[in-house]
Amino acid sequence: MSSATVEPRTGHQNPIGWLWRHFRDFRRTRPFWGGLLAMIAGVPILYFPYAHLTFGGLTIAMSTTAGAGSLIIGVLMIILGLTAWFQPAVRVFGGIATILLTLVSIPVSNLAGFGMALLPGLIGGGLMVSWAPLPEPKAEPTAKAGRRRRAKGAADATAANAVAESVATEPAAAESAAVEAGAAEPGAVAEPATEAPTATLPVQGEPQKPTTEPATEPAAGTALPKQSGATDPEGAR
Repeated sequence: MSSATVEPRTGHQNPIGWLWRHFRDFRRTRPFWGGLLAMIAGVPILYFPYAHLTFGGLTIAMSTTAGAGSLIIGVLMIILGLTAWFQPAVRVFGGIATILLTLVSIPVSNLAGFGMALLPGLIGGGLMVSWAPLPEPKAEPTAKAGRRRRAKGAADATAANAVAESVATEPAAAESAAVEAGAAEPGAVAEPATEAPTATLPVQGEPQKPTTEPATEPAAGTALPKQSGATDPEGAR
């Protein structure tokens, strides 16, 4: 087996490129950034009431009565972010609920996670509400282009035929205009067309006729010349 006879592996693809293409399609078909910011905003709201902060040898615990409210608000914001990803049809409801929960977390959950969840929650909710799907591509762009080309070709052919007909009818129109102009002038007589004189040539094989000129009669009182072979009849006697 040589390199010329090896069958190509049509199914082989770069896995990184394949993952990136699918992630790009996933990101463009849903409010991706709004849902991501909503989930990020839910993390500090959920974390700080149950965290134990240590400053040197001093341990600070925030497990107060607000812990249950922080847990509910944080979990709901994370769920709303995932819902915006996998159910884009309810994006408006999810965005409005995210904004309201972020505002409620200010007095309930330690000033919205010490202010760390305030901006991400408000911006993420606004992005979810304002997101809209991309317009669907037109189904027949090539068919419309083909129809336009055919219509343009038919128009060009019609224009060419009209130009050819006008050029062909120009001489006849000029002659008819001249005839009408001559008929319109009073007293105008159409002169017959004169042909150039042509010399008549004798037909080949036909005997030519001698040209005979009329004999001129001698004037009165002039003596006729005698022929050399003629003799006087009286002298001959």
